[in-house]
Amino acid sequence: MRFDILSLFPDLFDSYLQQSLLKKAIDRGLVEVYRWNFRDWAKDKHLSVDDKPYGGGPGMLLCCQPVFDCVEHVQLQGPSPGRLVMLTPQGRRLDQALVGELAREPRLLLLCGRYEGFDDRIRQGLEPLEVSVGDFITNGGEVPAMLIVDSTIRFVPGVLGDEASSRYESFSDAGLLEHPQYTRPRDYRGMQVPEVLVNGNHQQIADWRRQTSVERTRDRRGGPAASDAPAPSELKS
Repeated sequence: MRFDILSLFPDLFDSYLQQSLLKKAIDRGLVEVYRWNFRDWAKDKHLSVDDKPYGGGPGMLLCCQPVFDCVEHVQLQGPSPGRLVMLTPQGRRLDQALVGELAREPRLLLLCGRYEGFDDRIRQGLEPLEVSVGDFITNGGEVPAMLIVDSTIRFVPGVLGDEASSRYESFSDAGLLEHPQYTRPRDYRGMQVPEVLVNGNHQQIADWRRQTSVERTRDRRGGPAASDAPAPSELKS
């Protein structure tokens, strides 16, 4: 899977790309990450990429020309132009379903905004998929881009040590949160591992995990994801 990150601050990814599963995936050739700076396509002597908004208001907006030129150049740097994703608070909310959808793309171009965002003609002309990582504001699109990379690479075959991991995580089962998990020791400061997990009965363990997953989702999230799931009374005891 290939990622092209388009940003005014591509160096923010230096440390991120050298850590943990992502570094291993890159080293093994499972994932490719390329970074591009909008400023490399600026045409004036000051290498300007932003300007004041028409109609007044605070802050600056990223201009059309360097962004359009950067995107169109990057789209040519591969066998296919890839899926263009704009990180914006106005976009579709990122959830596990959307992560799975993005993970099926062989190539993603992640468009990272800064300042007060993009001139709206960038959205109109380039027609990206607009994605929001939540109803809050970050300093730019770089951290949201990291979230997309981090979540989608888990679907790439070979990235996870245990391929079952991505199937049993939170939200992977009908929008449910993951069940509680425990490891040794069995007793820690008086807190015990549930007996069902150590009795060796795999059906009872599966039923317990499903039930606690439903209960945790209902208690912490509520809403359709929890109400659509089987109630604990409907599960095997």
